[in-house]
Amino acid sequence: MGHEYLSLAFCLWVLTCSLLPVSSNALLRIGLKKRPLDLHSINAARMTREEKSREGIVVMPHYLHNSDEDIVTLKNYLDAQYFGEIGIGTPPQNFTVIFDTGSSNLWVPSSKCYFSIACYFHSRYRSSLSSTYKKNGKSCEINYGSGSVAGFFSQDNVEVGDLTVKDQVFIEATREGSLTFVLAKFDGILGLGFQEISVGDAVPVWYNMVQQGLVKEEVFSFWLNRDPDATEGGEIVFGGVDRKHFKGNHTYAPVTEKGYWQFEMGDILVGNQSTGVCKGGCAAIVDSGTSLLAGPTPIVTEINHAIGAEGIVSAECKEVVAQYGDLIWDLLISGVRPDKICSEIGVCLFNGARYASYGIETVVEKENKKGVLPEDDLLCTACEMTVIWIQNQLRQKGTKDKVLKYVNELCESLPSPAGESVIGCDSISGMPNISFTIANKTFNLTPEQYILRTGEGAASVCISGFMAIDVPPPRGPLWILGDVFMGVYHTVFDFGNLRLGFAEAT
Repeated sequence: MGHEYLSLAFCLWVLTCSLLPVSSNALLRIGLKKRPLDLHSINAARMTREEKSREGIVVMPHYLHNSDEDIVTLKNYLDAQYFGEIGIGTPPQNFTVIFDTGSSNLWVPSSKCYFSIACYFHSRYRSSLSSTYKKNGKSCEINYGSGSVAGFFSQDNVEVGDLTVKDQVFIEATREGSLTFVLAKFDGILGLGFQEISVGDAVPVWYNMVQQGLVKEEVFSFWLNRDPDATEGGEIVFGGVDRKHFKGNHTYAPVTEKGYWQFEMGDILVGNQSTGVCKGGCAAIVDSGTSLLAGPTPIVTEINHAIGAEGIVSAECKEVVAQYGDLIWDLLISGVRPDKICSEIGVCLFNGARYASYGIETVVEKENKKGVLPEDDLLCTACEMTVIWIQNQLRQKGTKDKVLKYVNELCESLPSPAGESVIGCDSISGMPNISFTIANKTFNLTPEQYILRTGEGAASVCISGFMAIDVPPPRGPLWILGDVFMGVYHTVFDFGNLRLGFAEAT
């Protein structure tokens, strides 16, 4: 993606350093503001979503309005990640973390992280500055989609809002093995999943909140604000729910397997038509650390086809064909070496192609293995594939017009590296609703709710809220209801009764 039309600005919410006055119910609220974001950070957000820590992959509630309920205000980052601030140690050292229901460990960068550049871009925990630090020292590693976090366990007090969790075991990260962590806008992750998927069997922060009597009810809830013009990114409420965040009653589904917050989902509808995919039930999880709605490739492909979405690499490929197709043809005809063409025309920033000698299939496989590519790499890879395809057609003596038309058709079938798909913003009004059945109730998503838009006017880019992800057994296959769904439906995580609740968010 090297062109000016892709030099877009996304909006994200950024924590301010100052705290607003404490309200009458003694809840901590952190002021938020937004600023423009460049495309490199957008790619970081997509990469981070893929790099979640995963094994094998990767009745009405009691409404509380007292000191036993604690609210942490969240920051909205690209409608993709929601951050809040915690403190570790005495006095507290502040860190921005993702509150992630799809993992269970708490980790932050360590002051002993010397050889990972990512650590130098983020706050680092210094045990020597904390009077409540207790040494553990057991080494550990969390594997991610394109990298890993390694370090050792330590123990200290953790402040979440107005609550202080004592003697919390967490990970001091001494190695962050991915460029993603350099670009990321968060310092670490606070997992809110079950202990069953906790690395090192460490007791999660939420478990200790409950065991130490810091919350009256064994419930926490998420409200994610999807309004791009709002001043608040959202809130997570520990110990109950806030009635202002939803309307009507919650519909509850039991947790079917502890680990992720997993439940059984029913049929999926496109418009009013059943897909028949989950009539017999599908495993699904609610994951605050996943930005979009993710599901098995065949079904997501059908949904994206129904709404007219195409893969991001497909769009890049078509752009290359449109702008450089004639030039690539002429250079090949004139005898320029195929592996030099993309650098000659300035699309690739190096001499020679990385993949040209491997063939088309390997190019696509490498794309899928690498996950999300930097913006220039996407355009470069699309160029290299176009060269290969045109070269193959030249051997069959096709005419220029027919060859370029054929190559454009090949672009249609390319998978996106991160499973995401783009769509024309002007067609949103004609798209169907997509509905999910949970506990025999239908939960609708309108096009305006499942399409993510950035930019204005001719510079607008719209991304489908549905992405393909194939979680292997034994945890998969899974549907993952991420922030696109949670932004529309206020979500209650009822730990005491092992169930999930959904109600229309306000």
